[in-house]
Amino acid sequence: MIHKEELLKGIKHGSFISLARALTLVENDIAPATELLRSLELNETPVIGITGPPGAGKSTLVNAITTYLAAQHKKIAILAVDPTSPFNFGSLLGDRIRMSQHFNNPNVYIRSIATRGALGGISAKTIEMVDVIKAANFDLVFVETVGVGQSEIEIAGLADKTIVVLVPESGDEIQHIKSGLMEIAQAFVVNKADREGADTFANNLKKLMYQQHEQIPVFKTVADKNIGIAELCHWLMEPILANNERKPLLLAEKALKIIEHYRMSDLNKNQLLLDLKEALKAPDFNIYKFADKWISD
Repeated sequence: MIHKEELLKGIKHGSFISLARALTLVENDIAPATELLRSLELNETPVIGITGPPGAGKSTLVNAITTYLAAQHKKIAILAVDPTSPFNFGSLLGDRIRMSQHFNNPNVYIRSIATRGALGGISAKTIEMVDVIKAANFDLVFVETVGVGQSEIEIAGLADKTIVVLVPESGDEIQHIKSGLMEIAQAFVVNKADREGADTFANNLKKLMYQQHEQIPVFKTVADKNIGIAELCHWLMEPILANNERKPLLLAEKALKIIEHYRMSDLNKNQLLLDLKEALKAPDFNIYKFADKWISD
């Protein structure tokens, strides 16, 4: 039998084994996960959200940042949020192969979690697992999310600093930035900046920030060659300025996710699928009438 006190003690003293066990319990709602979450002593560890479109090189960037900071004896945790398969609700990618060089580093902890159907990549389980990690003594916690357009904004409810990673070919992403991403980004990173058009794209981003009266830095990196990483890491390690207006909004987003999760915890997706297959046999099938039966139950 696993005891909450033993896990909490192990987490506090930096045991990766205790941390891994606690995260598994929380992710799968196994006792004593409920008591564990309510007994956590959270540190003020900064949570850094890394988001952006697929192919922007988020994993490579996180890998390069981790390599740089680990060399400075910083203790880093990485929670990689992988897309969930719509067929088996499992993680598609698993632990990032690119980060394998860090697996035996005693100052680096890496964990993958499936999105569990959360479009923006942030589920209640992600929030809970980040809080478990924050109870350990890390210098930074990175959360790398699935980049899927507007739903990236969900990371704002979790991260203290959010980095939006783009590439020089992301010209269309400017429209997304105007329509919402600017609200959550504390920094933009133009990765793969050795490609043609990188300078122009970065300058356009800077002009956009200036037009919006935003003091948001724009970094240029070539993550797989460790170019521009030092400057970005210096910014990451800068103290987070207190924002008394933003904190309640962030906590409200976290609370909403947690409440939604537990209110829907008795909804059986497998049974939903079975009922839907049966309902589809009716010639007058209507999705709203079908949903009404589940809502009323």
